[in-house]
Amino acid sequence: MGTVRLGILGYGNLGKGVELAVRQNDDIELVAVYSRRDPASVTVATEDLPVKPAEALESGTEPIDVLILCGGSATDLPKQTPHYAALYNVVDSFDTHARIPEHFAAVDAAAKESGKTALISCGWDPGLFSLNRLMGNCILPQGADYTFWGKGISQGHSDAIRRIEGVADAKQYTIPIESALEEVRSGSNPQLTTRQKHLRECFVVLKDGADAAEVERQIVTMPNYFDEYDTTVHFISQEELDRDHSAMPHGGFVLRSGQTASGKNMLIEYSLKLDSNPEFTSCVLVSYARAVARLNAEGKSGAHTVFDVPPAYLSALDGAELRAHLL
Repeated sequence: MGTVRLGILGYGNLGKGVELAVRQNDDIELVAVYSRRDPASVTVATEDLPVKPAEALESGTEPIDVLILCGGSATDLPKQTPHYAALYNVVDSFDTHARIPEHFAAVDAAAKESGKTALISCGWDPGLFSLNRLMGNCILPQGADYTFWGKGISQGHSDAIRRIEGVADAKQYTIPIESALEEVRSGSNPQLTTRQKHLRECFVVLKDGADAAEVERQIVTMPNYFDEYDTTVHFISQEELDRDHSAMPHGGFVLRSGQTASGKNMLIEYSLKLDSNPEFTSCVLVSYARAVARLNAEGKSGAHTVFDVPPAYLSALDGAELRAHLL
């Protein structure tokens, strides 16, 4: 197919990463950045790239094939993705695992009615890790799944903290418990609770006059984010946060431990180590935007996940090239 024209909604860390990722894909063109902020206040890295108000999208006629939604999962994407799926083909990185079924249903209804194609929960988890969990289950049907995240900064969890009243800024680290990871690698197939696999560590800058105790209470009891984990909250200055926590590393492991029919132990392990969580996530989003454009060209509407997308649709190479060089 020809060039895929992309729009970016939201120019935070993820939106900036999408802008960079496009530079490495010759068949993808970035048409515009759309922002809820005053466009005059947004400085992009690409020369002559238009920055438009988000309201410009409401016409449904912006010259884009796919709109990548770069908002947060806590409050942005549950509203934005169904709304824009009624107007454009869209990709989002919604990562609140417990709420994916309801998010899928809302987006599916909007996209089917409009004849658009939507891909939700795209990135590395959910996303690439989801695919590896699926493959492990298929290959070793008698076994157990284990997913460990970190050590790294979670964009979604950090965003959720920043939405709390009284918080000026925040970064949250997800930290795997090494003893639990090694127990899985031993092949013993342990039964581990959420709390036994990870710690969460939060570094929070308060606004003037904020109640630290109340902010901490809201963090450690937040459903789907912190309530099932041992969570430590540190209150620090903006200067300390900028100095010590400005990088965005992350990564993790997906493991499937099981046995063959004869009782032989097998372990599948897939891992990522990322210097920049948002830049890597953005690379995944851009690849799947190419796939969404292809699915839409084939007349496939409604919501999809990474489970529904043929791997070849992610690539700019044609089938012959893939078979010759990657198979």
